[in-house]
Amino acid sequence: MKQGGSWLAQRIAEGDVFVPEEFSEEQQMIRDSVIEFCIKEIQEPIKKRGREFSASKDLQEIIALLEKAGEYGFCGVSIAEHYGGMDLDFNTGVLFAEANAQGFSFATTLGCQTSIGSLPIVFYGNEEQKTKYLPGIASGQLKASYCLTEPGAGSDANSGKTTAQLTEDGKSYTINGQKMWITNGGFADVFIVFAKIDNDKNLSAFIVEKSYPGLSIGAEEEKLGIKGSSTVQVFFNDCLVPKENLLGKRGGGFKMALNILNTGRMKLAAGGIGGSKFAHTKAIEYANQRVQFREPIANFGAIKHKLGEIAVKTWMHESALYRTGKQIDIKTQNLIAQGQSASEAKINAVREYAIEAALLKFTCSEVMDYSIDETLQIYGGMGYAVETGIEMGYRDSRILRIYEGTNEINRMLSQAELGRRIAKTKELSLRPAAQMVRNHIIKRIFFRGADDEATAVFNLKVAFLYLSGVVGRSMGKELVREQEIVMNMADMMAVAFVAESGWLRYNKLKKQQLVNQETLDILFKVNQVYLFNALTSAQQWGKEIIYAFTENNPRQRKRMMARLNALTTRYAVNAKNLRRDIAEYSCAKGSYPF
Repeated sequence: MKQGGSWLAQRIAEGDVFVPEEFSEEQQMIRDSVIEFCIKEIQEPIKKRGREFSASKDLQEIIALLEKAGEYGFCGVSIAEHYGGMDLDFNTGVLFAEANAQGFSFATTLGCQTSIGSLPIVFYGNEEQKTKYLPGIASGQLKASYCLTEPGAGSDANSGKTTAQLTEDGKSYTINGQKMWITNGGFADVFIVFAKIDNDKNLSAFIVEKSYPGLSIGAEEEKLGIKGSSTVQVFFNDCLVPKENLLGKRGGGFKMALNILNTGRMKLAAGGIGGSKFAHTKAIEYANQRVQFREPIANFGAIKHKLGEIAVKTWMHESALYRTGKQIDIKTQNLIAQGQSASEAKINAVREYAIEAALLKFTCSEVMDYSIDETLQIYGGMGYAVETGIEMGYRDSRILRIYEGTNEINRMLSQAELGRRIAKTKELSLRPAAQMVRNHIIKRIFFRGADDEATAVFNLKVAFLYLSGVVGRSMGKELVREQEIVMNMADMMAVAFVAESGWLRYNKLKKQQLVNQETLDILFKVNQVYLFNALTSAQQWGKEIIYAFTENNPRQRKRMMARLNALTTRYAVNAKNLRRDIAEYSCAKGSYPF
């Protein structure tokens, strides 16, 4: 997968993908140290006090916690060692974000500090700006925040009304406007602020210090979840910002925001996987010890279904996540070798995999939502009670589908970016796949047997390529107005990517004997369940797409449905029994087992 999206038209070998089992001992130690910090400094205090952190009540404690994280080096994971950071490679940073999910709402606080609050300076700052701000951010002594969203500019970020005008003496910019939903805003020392200079079409970015005159902070917002993270409005009333605090190029702020969001989407996806693993462990613990009808509820099929599904979704999406993270690292090193600076290479490498980042953002956040929802259901009434903490996880997880671009936006973005690269910039060519798709569909129409797993994975890719090609040619530019179709296409693309990633991971583990045979047998079943679910869903999404644009052409509808069914309805497994086996294996281990 040398290019983002290129996996659609290629047959990928298992040796070409990274799997989490290949993380080094040092990388695993970083993960374990973050989890240990979260348990000691966050989970245990919450359990002791009997309630979650609240930004409106415990702000000083949260600030102290962030500073302690800085002492451990956690605030500087993406900052170069020269400025006091750890300068982790991208995939290790993703692993860090997964572990950080065990910090509950503090994951949002630390995530802002290490990602959107500091990366604009890391990637776009000049030497003077980096020297002035990055050491303090890395140590935790300077708290960072990111001001993009406005009351009238959410998903349409570039429509923001905040303005910046150069003063008559040419030494400062005067910023006026309002920002909302600003994480860490209640205590931040440094704000990355986006505003339009004069009548510019696009945003510019500025580094604004809390002490600058004209900046004021609103009250802490009362939120559904992540209550332990600071969320405020920030107001700029003739706020004077030194001219040298313009970050990057004038008018380059919107592109900067998009690039930073690509990174944030990967980190958010990692948080979803980390949260899902945590939820699975809690669900297993409770199901094993809760006795009803004279036996543990873990013995019942309804509970096994839930536990099995959580394990399947988590493991498969984890496979896609770290596969992508490693490709970003490989691309970064290749670009550096070609002469790009480290900052340029990191920006461009993440941008290369913007399609996959969008897919992972919406899928992994939905895995997290599914996992905590089913965990609460397993707990029953106890899950609804504050004392178990499950209801907190339920509330906290909901934000994952909203920030870093809503899941609807990310679905549409993935397809828009794919189309742009194929039709506009010509960066990506799927033409070699066209004949392959035609030939494969013809074979499928006359095939009457059952599919094996490798064929099922390939069928998911072909189904997406077939429908996207037909829909694209038929609807052209009108497709942008058909968001329901676009979102169905995104879902089909996502399950194809995840299915391939999990299958390649399984085969690499098998070939290189990276896990024992018992685990390998269960992971084969994990792949089988995911494929069964994915093909069933793809058939439904594909049917909706076909029926939506062939309403006046029944012959075309019949022809397309025959082809779709030939690709999606011939994989036969007993998913019920497979889920039971996965659940029983998980319960025997006593926690998330992989």
